[in-house]
Amino acid sequence: MSEILVYVGIDLGSTTTKAVVLTAAGAIIGRGITNSRSNYDVACEIAREEAFIQARLALLRQALESNPAVSHLQKGFLSDLVRNFRMEQHLERLDVLARVLRNEAETPRHREHKKELDAVLEKILDALRERAVAHFGPLATRKSDFFRDLAAADYMNLAEQLGDPRTIPFDTLCALFDAAILVVENTSSGNAFAQHIGSALERTLATSGKALQGYGAEVRRAVEAARSTQLVVAGTVGTGYGRQRLPFPKEQIRSEILCHGLGAHAMFPSTRTVLDIGGQDTKAIQVDPQGIVTSFQMNDRCAAGCGRYLGYIADEMNLALHELGPLAQQSSCRVKINSTCTVFAGAELRERLSLGQNREDILAGLHRAIILRAMSLLARSGGVSDEFTFTGGVARNPAAVAALEELVRENYGERRINISAESIYTGALGAALFAQQAERKTA
Repeated sequence: MSEILVYVGIDLGSTTTKAVVLTAAGAIIGRGITNSRSNYDVACEIAREEAFIQARLALLRQALESNPAVSHLQKGFLSDLVRNFRMEQHLERLDVLARVLRNEAETPRHREHKKELDAVLEKILDALRERAVAHFGPLATRKSDFFRDLAAADYMNLAEQLGDPRTIPFDTLCALFDAAILVVENTSSGNAFAQHIGSALERTLATSGKALQGYGAEVRRAVEAARSTQLVVAGTVGTGYGRQRLPFPKEQIRSEILCHGLGAHAMFPSTRTVLDIGGQDTKAIQVDPQGIVTSFQMNDRCAAGCGRYLGYIADEMNLALHELGPLAQQSSCRVKINSTCTVFAGAELRERLSLGQNREDILAGLHRAIILRAMSLLARSGGVSDEFTFTGGVARNPAAVAALEELVRENYGERRINISAESIYTGALGAALFAQQAERKTA
């Protein structure tokens, strides 16, 4: 049985918790993300487990690529295997949800219509399992990879269809789900890769037709090698908004500033300025050629201009968070927004809409206001050098990126702006690098 030495970085943010698994050579082999929750230990454990799943899938890809007999299969086969693995995970969580929902339905307050409630719940649960297959089909496009998002959307839709205002109203079904999903989210399945990879592989082989005919033994060997390889954790470091609540010793905790600076430098070595806009705070950071922080500025305790603010706007407009940026980019006449204060955002938004201003124009103005606030922090931290790296969840928002590029150009001229598709993992990467450095110092 082979083993690989790895380092783990955990970034516990206000909205999501991220994990990165790094090899001794400095290669990222795994990334994991989950919703942050009240139980920080569980959020940390689940993000870490997701990163280790990705690490084992990376090992499997390497095993397939290095075997001439099956290297030509790796792309299509691995895609199907991952899809089936995720479906197995989803079905397992649905089983947990079903168990908790049934327990919730046993409470005395549901005694009067217990028979009707049980019947409705069973119909909903059967339909949820059917929809799971559709979510993870070969041509499926999912709006989210998080179980809570997928299950909630399906459950609420079914509850609306199957509820009865006289006996089992929609509100009752919603309350049951709200209580149950908290339990499901705070339940860790342990070694998910070992639990589900076997059934996912058999499902993949069974549905592959002629594509994998004659290669079953080779593929099984590759999967077993990835499953049995020991990933030995040589060091772990935690960071993020909730870092003080992470279940690590004090010496294994690093500030967000240091981790984002080092992580951005690792991703883009010529980086000298870093802007991170997360769920709860904004950080403007200057780093030297080694990725060491030389100065920084952060917003105050208010979440104005951060991801939480955008989430509030999305709720006010009855939109999904990922819809805000593309909609803002359709603007033809940007509205000037006076405040990015979350407290007053709803009132100003409603006033703008009542005046007949378009959602697209309002959103364009909101995105510019957010970036203007960030530009103030950048100026106080030392300005924008070339190269400049934008990280955090808001870096995935195309309207925020466009506003940043425009304002940087207006204030500093042309600058190279780096945005990685994996920018949300920057802090976790920096934490993993600190874990690696710490182990080397004690070696």
